[in-house]
Amino acid sequence: MARFIRITSCVFLVCVAGAAIAEPQYAPDREADILHITIDVTPDFKNRTIAGTTTIKFAPISKPLTEFRLDAADLDVSSVTSNAKIEGYTATDKAITITFEPAVPVGAEATVTIIYEAEPKQGLYFRTPEMGYPEQDTHLFTQGESHTAPHWYPNYDYPNERSSSEVICRVPEDMTVISNGRLVSEQTDPDSGLKVVTWLQEKPHVNYLVALVAGKLKKIESKYKDIPIAFYTPVSLIEYAQNSFKDTADMLEFYEQEIGMPYPWDKYDQAVVRDFVAGGMENTTLTILTEGTLHTNDTENIRSSQSLVAHEMVHQWFGDYVTCKDWSHLWLNEGFAVYYEKLYDGHKNGHDSMLYGLYQTASWVLSDRPVHKPIVYRSYSMADEQFDYRAYQKGAWVLHMLRTELGEEMFRKCVKTYLKRHALSSVVTEDLRSVIEELTGRSYDRFFDQWIYHGRHPDLKVGYNWSEKDKLAKISIEQTQKVTEKVMLFHFQAKVRFIIQDKLIDREIFIDSKQHDFYFRLPDEPNVVRFDPDYGLLANIKFEKPTVMLYQQLENQDDVIGQLRAIDALKEKKDKKTVEKLKDVLNNDPFYAVRRNASPTLREIHTNEAFEALADSLVQADARVRQQVVRDVSSFYRSVTLTLLKRTLRNEKNPAILEVAIRNLGLYHHKSTRRLLLKYLQSVSYRNELATAAIEAIRMLDEPFFIVPLQRVLDERETDFRSWPFTRGLNTLAHIARNEDDKTKVRNFLAGYVNHPKNRIQAGAIGALGTLGDPKAIPIVETFSNDEPDDNIERSAERALKELRQRKQLVPDEIVRLRETVDEFRKETDKLKNDLDDIKKRLDAKEKTVEKEDKDETADSNKDTPPDKSEEK
Repeated sequence: MARFIRITSCVFLVCVAGAAIAEPQYAPDREADILHITIDVTPDFKNRTIAGTTTIKFAPISKPLTEFRLDAADLDVSSVTSNAKIEGYTATDKAITITFEPAVPVGAEATVTIIYEAEPKQGLYFRTPEMGYPEQDTHLFTQGESHTAPHWYPNYDYPNERSSSEVICRVPEDMTVISNGRLVSEQTDPDSGLKVVTWLQEKPHVNYLVALVAGKLKKIESKYKDIPIAFYTPVSLIEYAQNSFKDTADMLEFYEQEIGMPYPWDKYDQAVVRDFVAGGMENTTLTILTEGTLHTNDTENIRSSQSLVAHEMVHQWFGDYVTCKDWSHLWLNEGFAVYYEKLYDGHKNGHDSMLYGLYQTASWVLSDRPVHKPIVYRSYSMADEQFDYRAYQKGAWVLHMLRTELGEEMFRKCVKTYLKRHALSSVVTEDLRSVIEELTGRSYDRFFDQWIYHGRHPDLKVGYNWSEKDKLAKISIEQTQKVTEKVMLFHFQAKVRFIIQDKLIDREIFIDSKQHDFYFRLPDEPNVVRFDPDYGLLANIKFEKPTVMLYQQLENQDDVIGQLRAIDALKEKKDKKTVEKLKDVLNNDPFYAVRRNASPTLREIHTNEAFEALADSLVQADARVRQQVVRDVSSFYRSVTLTLLKRTLRNEKNPAILEVAIRNLGLYHHKSTRRLLLKYLQSVSYRNELATAAIEAIRMLDEPFFIVPLQRVLDERETDFRSWPFTRGLNTLAHIARNEDDKTKVRNFLAGYVNHPKNRIQAGAIGALGTLGDPKAIPIVETFSNDEPDDNIERSAERALKELRQRKQLVPDEIVRLRETVDEFRKETDKLKNDLDDIKKRLDAKEKTVEKEDKDETADSNKDTPPDKSEEK
């Protein structure tokens, strides 16, 4: 699954000293084998509800089954039936528990059928005109990962269980239905007049991969070999589909060859939906994508769907064909998807492009963090906490290190064997390790222990010294990371490359302690020394070397990573010669990524010469480089910068570059800036992106002058914005009005959106009231508050209340803290009261049961015992 970088898309928790660590999480027991699940659903688009009938076929595994528990979130159950004898069932807001009497025996197959209705808040999402979406684009979609599928049908919701599935959906005749597997039938129900569409996924897959998209859709289609491929969008977006769809067949061909296994399913569909909850989701045979992946040709090569489409497609093998047994092994899904996404980039755009992708990925992993959890980590509270850099970027780098060490052919052999051996099953990390050891004959315990089961990465301080007298090159290497029980002292093999007059001399070294000194006899002093020249080690490397050596490394166009590392090292230099070298690279290097990276380095040098170098380099043929130069020029605060930005806005046609220029107008308080921002705020563009950029600039300027025009645009043109940018607009309005004496108009305007049918806008409006800081909004926000917030709305309300109470006039900090303490005490008291009430109810129930049993026993005793006549005598 591709997650947004924005924090809203996944949960990141930071453990601090003294904080409680969550209990280790493990896969639950499987008491029954789910054999097949049939979901028959009729959506009511106007009311955003569903009527469903789900039938589950199962068989007890090791002992007779008395109770069968299914995950079911807020389903209104009307009946439960079975071909086995049911004693009864209970339905809560989290589960349905069915009791059998007698127990279903081992070896027997049984079915249960649950009829229910639901108004899903998660798992299944409507996009309708009542919610502010175009009527012609009416549709719904589902999202099961990690645990949201129970909101629209009952199931066993954990990835250590697989079954075949059948999805039946009943919709108006003008709608399209797509789901997993192959299309079985499409016919009209004569009684309801609805179109009944049936999809069957015959090969077993895990529950979170069951998917449904239904509504007013259009498609473009093609074929790879005998595999049908199609790309669906809401009706109004179909003209942009080809840009995202065009490489699909090529990707399938590449992955079949690289992985060594044919595509394992019946077809491959991709569906774009409005306001998707993530970037993309790899449901079996049906990937669902964000509309944000669609783009126009006007953005040239800046916007592309390649990485997202490639990432989700790889999951059809890694994540769907084999699936992590539990969320601690999530990297077996996501790490493979990220890495093979980079491999396809290398196939499509060249090896240097793949290396650059890995370089960017490593930069994310190597960022300094207070906590370094291992990739395989069980002490999480919620599954979503696992969807971070460890599973994605670091997981990809583990695979890259393995491929570098094993060699491409052995790596492919290991991966192919791993997939075949565990086809259509759930896997753990040891399944991959054991295959590698079996095929190579080598132990990989230490490799997996330090990279997978322990946290962090090595921090290396590399030194170089040349002795002309002895013709010896000295390489010193020190591991500087703090070694703890959670972070190991790393053992790894590496390479040092010496370049002497274009001749390459490579030497292998092995690191197994904190400090090493290596000596190499060479014919002459090298002009370039490179550590890890093949780029096969994930490490933070600080390699201080002479500036002249960095210059020669910068000019070596056969070593892209060497160039990128030289550029990074030259940030510390502020002399004119370095600026000249970087300017030359920015304008003349043949690889766009090298040119692109030279620009932010000039920005960081931040001298007058660096500014002039950037200003002289605004004309770039490659749009990606041109955009970066515009961004970096803007970071120099001077009057000529505003002139350059205005020139860009006059001459530039690419909207992605215009966005950057518009946003950076927010650095300059000037009458002309106001005029330009008003112009772009009211402009019409694809997805209203230029107006969105103007809103960001307005936030930076923080001028009350924009309150009225911004409020007018938000009021009159809501439907022109996507949900997140509109929400950002609401928050910007609140931000620039927060210091006004009278906030009434803005408060009332924002309050008008707190019941908006779009969840994101509703949560955003509540959050904006917190940003506004008007204490009069407290009663509004309190209506959405919950002692234990469990959705976006309630969490947004809690944050907003905290802001509002802190801003409330005439309330000292001590009272604010006291109020918070009282709130916490009230929560604990309410919880204790509920627990006591529950215990009392249980005791009452037990007492009544005992009394009844005593009476029954007495009655039975009186029946069976002859009367005692002694009392009469």
